[in-house]
Amino acid sequence: MSSLNRFFKDSLIYGVAAVLPRIINFLMVRLHTDALPAAAYAINTDFYIWAALISIVLTLGFETTFFRFFKEPDYKDKLIATSFLTISAGIVVFILVFSLFFRPIQTCFHFEGHDLRLQMFIAIMALDTLAMIPFAYLRAINRPIRYTMIKLINVFVIVILQLITLRWIPNGHANGTELPVGLMTAYHKIPLVDNIFLSNLLGSAMSFMLILPYITKTKWIFDKDLLKKMLVYSYPIVIAGLAYAINENLDKWLIGEYIDKETEGFYAAAYKLAIFMNLYIMAFRLGAEPFFFKISVQKDAQLMYAKIMKYFVSIGSIALVGVVLFIDIFKHMINPDYWTALNIVPVVLLANLFMGIYNNLSIWYKLQDKTRYGMWFSLVGAVLTIVLNVLFLKEYGYMTAAWATLVAYGTMSLLSFLYGQKNYPIPYDLLRITAILITSTAISFLFFYLYKPPLWLSLILIVFYSSILFITLRKEIQLDFKKLN
Repeated sequence: MSSLNRFFKDSLIYGVAAVLPRIINFLMVRLHTDALPAAAYAINTDFYIWAALISIVLTLGFETTFFRFFKEPDYKDKLIATSFLTISAGIVVFILVFSLFFRPIQTCFHFEGHDLRLQMFIAIMALDTLAMIPFAYLRAINRPIRYTMIKLINVFVIVILQLITLRWIPNGHANGTELPVGLMTAYHKIPLVDNIFLSNLLGSAMSFMLILPYITKTKWIFDKDLLKKMLVYSYPIVIAGLAYAINENLDKWLIGEYIDKETEGFYAAAYKLAIFMNLYIMAFRLGAEPFFFKISVQKDAQLMYAKIMKYFVSIGSIALVGVVLFIDIFKHMINPDYWTALNIVPVVLLANLFMGIYNNLSIWYKLQDKTRYGMWFSLVGAVLTIVLNVLFLKEYGYMTAAWATLVAYGTMSLLSFLYGQKNYPIPYDLLRITAILITSTAISFLFFYLYKPPLWLSLILIVFYSSILFITLRKEIQLDFKKLN
């Protein structure tokens, strides 16, 4: 099987693992926004903002690092043990610190009076972090189906529990249905929003139990020298990851602090509509990251990277235009009370497309073990996010946060491209990529902010745009697929 063929196949399977669970989770947003007022939904948002930040520190950037060293035969047997034991030691420290400073951390997170909430947070962080290396191992040895099945089981557990606690029990209680006394007693003991975290905890526990056996048969050889190399490679990834989390999440928290929690809830719910772009980027990244490392020794690797970038931007632009044109359908996936912030959608979709472009561009510094560049680029993005929001959020409202995200990811992409071409030139088709970005952005902004087309016209427009894009790329696509056969 050719390299490109394997890439498409693995991306498709990993796409199921990435896309289907997130589609299901996104569909749950309607359940969440129906069940929770905006201020309570902001609590849910803040919980996962803190989770995103702390997860990056706990995982030590070892996911990307794992793929970097797994390709070297001398390290394969030692890599799993060294990675997993290091991560486990970090989890022990994490639990001790959070236990010793439970009350101050509770205050910092605004979890006052909710001990169970912080306890669930600690448990979720520990389980998800410990499962990271086994999941990376499955990807590294090309076991996408097993990877996908475990991810789907995790989502199934979460969905069932949330449907019970956020829909079935409240509706039954409101309709006068007799429910078991023990069930109702337990149900009333915790705030409604905490049921989301409880379902996540049980889903994480199930995933951990299912994934752990895949590494138990490894040779448990801890290599200090390997660990030093891994940490040197990964520490910039951690800093870059924190900066990315700031770019992606701090705007929501700042809205809650600078404006109010209700507005944060509206913004966070509307931001969820960018999930369609995120799903595409996630599916792509899961297949692309190990694939990019595997083909790096091939003579035509740089040409392959350039082709993949062009296809990535093309499909991403269709997602951008499609979501915007059919926003009147997609908006029903959140409660109508939250529609007040829908005007952020085109901006955050474009911002996330640039995030995907940046992820593609990052291959040059990952291959050359120059991950410090990713750290600096991400820090620039984080500074832009913070400065723009702090300066303009109060005056111009939540749209500032959306534009700040676009500026941050756009700047990061530009910096990575400029430095990358000096250090590891890749023959990107800049003219074609720029034309696609300008055209899709113009269509999206025109038909969202200036004229909302009827459904039939939206259908014609997306078919027309996709057809034109396919026609212009047809010869290249046919040539590439001939090589696959």
